[in-house]
Amino acid sequence: MLENNSVGIVAPQNAHFDTPLTLKSGAVLPTFDLAYETYGTLNHDKSNAVLICHALSGTHHVAGKYSENDKYPGWWDNLVGPNKPLDTNKFFVIGVNNLGGCHGSTGSASINPATGKPWGSAFPIVTVEDWVNSQARLLDFLGLPSLAAVIGGSLGGMQALQWTLAFPNRVRHALVIASAPNLTAQNMAFNEVARQAIITDPEFHGGDYYAHNAIPRRGLRIARMLGHITYLSDDAMGAKFGRKLKNDIQYSFDAEFEMESYLRYQGDKFAGEFDANTYLRMTRALDYYDPALPFNNDLTAALKQAKAHFLVVSFTSDWRFSPARSREIVKALLDNELTVSYAEVTAAHGHDAFLMPDAHYHNILRTYLSNIEIGGNDAK
Repeated sequence: MLENNSVGIVAPQNAHFDTPLTLKSGAVLPTFDLAYETYGTLNHDKSNAVLICHALSGTHHVAGKYSENDKYPGWWDNLVGPNKPLDTNKFFVIGVNNLGGCHGSTGSASINPATGKPWGSAFPIVTVEDWVNSQARLLDFLGLPSLAAVIGGSLGGMQALQWTLAFPNRVRHALVIASAPNLTAQNMAFNEVARQAIITDPEFHGGDYYAHNAIPRRGLRIARMLGHITYLSDDAMGAKFGRKLKNDIQYSFDAEFEMESYLRYQGDKFAGEFDANTYLRMTRALDYYDPALPFNNDLTAALKQAKAHFLVVSFTSDWRFSPARSREIVKALLDNELTVSYAEVTAAHGHDAFLMPDAHYHNILRTYLSNIEIGGNDAK
């Protein structure tokens, strides 16, 4: 059943690019595809386009459903739609699956034109910069000279920030949510443990498991379980599960606590839906992103080229991308005398708070987005 303020039934689209794309690593993709979806209507002067950049395991399916009986709407459906904070009565919204993804865009499971077989381990490492460059190609494909705004949470927030640096004249507003200018050593450590769980799975086969008709399920399962622990706060875990037992204590290694059962369910579900090579590349892109590195680790100098107006949002219980990391971005932007709004939202959900329909958080986004001016008579 569709809500009154849903974007309704949607369908994924595909953009094919024959012009080679040179990646930051120096590798070249001779051709590539990007899967995307759009919601709302582009106005007459094309000034109301908003790009949503997804986080680690996100997709282009941001809002709406694929059928009336679809149980699961897009991953940010609570935010995007008619009269929602990102109002599709006003904005033309674009969701895209990043390069290296496993939901329609070119990635390791795609056919390598040079061999006629899946890329597998040969698919190159991609970076946040590569994603933004490919997204700019998508805008060209759609005939969009610029964006009213680019929005992203977590890894998506890094992409939103990178948009303002790579294409400062093509984006007017950037909403950087629950993000950071780079990863801490602890965050990189979590990513490495997750990758090692996958790489050391006997079914990984050096990344060429497609040829063996195998899936490194155990590794993916552990990686996702580890991720879920870091996405939630201790308070959120306590409120949701505490030390609740499923049944009487059995003195075994089965899932006796509800928390264990939840983690195993999430791990199993993820291992059946996501590609291991994609997970490796997404986490590596997180590790590599650091716009300050070429500027002697001076973030202020790195952000000097930005021209957009910014909204930066953090959450008090987010210990993986803490408010202090968002404040680093805010300070560097203010050092450059850019227009910045900052909100630190009290929320108990941890890093996952950016996905939740929290009223205070949504009102902040709604207010900011409603004040973005767009032209044309058909978008108000």
